Amino acid sequence: MLDTLSPVIPPAPAVHAKDLPPVKLLLGSIRNNLAIWSDNAFDTGFNRNTLFGVESVLVNDPAGVRHMMATNAANYVRPAMTPRILRPMVGHGVFLAEGGEWRRQRRLLSPSFTPNHVNILLPHFIAAANDLVGELEGQSSADLSDAYQIAALNAVLRALFSMPDRAERDRIGDLVRRYVTGPGRPQIFDAFAKSENSFAFALGKRRAFQKRWFSAVDAIVSARRDATRDTAHHDLLDLLIAVRDPETGASLAADEVRDQCATMIFAGYETTARLLFWASYLLTLDQAEQTRLRAEVAAFPPERVATLDDLGHWPRLRRVLLETMRLYPPVPVLVREPIEDDVIMGEPVRRGVQVYVAPWVLHRHRKHWQHPTAFMPDRFAGQASPWTSGGAYLPFGAGPRICIGAGFALAEAQIMLATVLQRYTLAIGSQRPVMPVARLTIQPSYAPMFKLERTLSP
Repeated sequence: MLDTLSPVIPPAPAVHAKDLPPVKLLLGSIRNNLAIWSDNAFDTGFNRNTLFGVESVLVNDPAGVRHMMATNAANYVRPAMTPRILRPMVGHGVFLAEGGEWRRQRRLLSPSFTPNHVNILLPHFIAAANDLVGELEGQSSADLSDAYQIAALNAVLRALFSMPDRAERDRIGDLVRRYVTGPGRPQIFDAFAKSENSFAFALGKRRAFQKRWFSAVDAIVSARRDATRDTAHHDLLDLLIAVRDPETGASLAADEVRDQCATMIFAGYETTARLLFWASYLLTLDQAEQTRLRAEVAAFPPERVATLDDLGHWPRLRRVLLETMRLYPPVPVLVREPIEDDVIMGEPVRRGVQVYVAPWVLHRHRKHWQHPTAFMPDRFAGQASPWTSGGAYLPFGAGPRICIGAGFALAEAQIMLATVLQRYTLAIGSQRPVMPVARLTIQPSYAPMFKLERTLSP
């Protein structure tokens, strides 16, 4: 049993007593889909709904999730809404690929994310973490939401391109942020689109962004290739350039390299920055846990990390990150459509129906978690990779399409947070709660100023 003595319960949107009426549900889904759920969603395993003629089901049962995401995954594809929002950012990379093309890309990319290759990237994460605390040096307070975005982008651009240049990082970061807070936000047209190009008049800003974004990534890839063709940088671009299809011997085309790089920049930057922010926020609410973490890091400081095995010295830190992703999942809602009629949990699901799996709901479901709204990292004690079993924990997706970069993301986050906690005690002076808001990821309702109390002399 978990220790339930006064657990920390972080602020979250209110749960509605009854289902919202259609108009409020639609508008709420666009504004913040974390705030649309009714009480019964957190108790039931399967819900069916119809909104303005569009039928949908919500699957909240681990067995149903496994059926949809693993056992019969080939029958479920993303609806038009998803590529409409993400295509401008990730192109035709592995995240949006389907069927045989997805299998080909996954087969080619998987070797680049083995533990041995992630080990090669650890110096990039350490350098980015040191840059972060260098920027914080001498400050008594800081906007860690912004600082973590800069640091996570630094880490991914170092790991991907060996790029320490701050001006270029800022330019890339500004592009991504403008998209996430602007054209990348869901629109009412996305909910009713039958194809990726439906309501083309509403896609102008997204297409303009895609042109600028792909041009920027192409320029970075081209510059790296042209400047040092014969020099190994020990980064992900080296690995992507070296990829060969074991069946044909073919390498990745230039646009494929670009699209994979664009995917990795977004996935490795935005989601990791949010994970670091929410973990830090939770630790300001639970100072006892923060103190325990700092002692763990002091016993094995970040500068001693040389391989992934060294991260095993921080089991409590890993549990905090796992629990943070439970409370604030990187992707709050997953949507699929069956190609053919199916049955989930004994319920018929017709072809074309929108099937929702909402990690925000599943991770707080009362039948799957003890004290589901509480911050209790020890619930993950002894679980090295809890996302690979069960079906009630989906921070990296599930089934064959589980996130290829899970190990990459966790290693980066552990090193970043450990480096900050080695030097600082974190607190927030404001009594105003920080509420989670769903965009492409779960963002804070505002960026609080974190108080930084130095715990280690320079």
